[in-house]
Amino acid sequence: MNIHIISVVPELLESPFSHSIMKRAAEKGLLNVTVHHLRKWAVNEYGMVDDYQFGGGAGMVMMCEPLVKAIEELSTETNFDEIIYFTPDGNRFDQPTANELSLKGNLLLICGHYKGIDQRVRDHFVTREISIGDYVLSGGELAAAVVVDAIGRLIPGVLNDETSALFDSFQDNLLAPPVYTRPEVYRDWKVPDVLLSGNHKLIEEWRYEQALHRTKEKRPDLLDRE
Repeated sequence: MNIHIISVVPELLESPFSHSIMKRAAEKGLLNVTVHHLRKWAVNEYGMVDDYQFGGGAGMVMMCEPLVKAIEELSTETNFDEIIYFTPDGNRFDQPTANELSLKGNLLLICGHYKGIDQRVRDHFVTREISIGDYVLSGGELAAAVVVDAIGRLIPGVLNDETSALFDSFQDNLLAPPVYTRPEVYRDWKVPDVLLSGNHKLIEEWRYEQALHRTKEKRPDLLDRE
């Protein structure tokens, strides 16, 4: 998978993709993330990519011209399956969306900043708008890091145990069950006997019951989804 990201603060994205699972995904050649500095397509020699909004009001807006030039130039080199813009009024990002996007080959992510981007870019180029929650960030870079991580770990071969992602929270609209590791007893706190039984059928039944109970208790809204 190839993911291209347009940003005015590319430095914010250096660390998330340089460590842990995302780093291993890149080293295996399974995920290639390229961050492009929007100022490469600035409208003048001073690197201008934003301006005051028409109609007045506080906050700057990312200009149409630099973004359009960036999108069109990158699109001549890569046929993007989706051009995604991160915005508070986008569709809420969730596990089914991550699953869907992980099957794509090429994605272009646009990180907004200031008061957002010129609406004409959204109207004519963006194919999907995503929000990672009901709050406002300073820019879309952190949202991009979240989405890339959620997508990347689902690519076959990225995780050492490929079945691991299938049992994450929100798969099948359930939260994950409790997990335990050694020692079996710590401060008189004992691991449930069923997990030590070696009976895989009973263990899977217990995990399902625990996942269902945890979901009913913490996120009952998930059970109402189709």
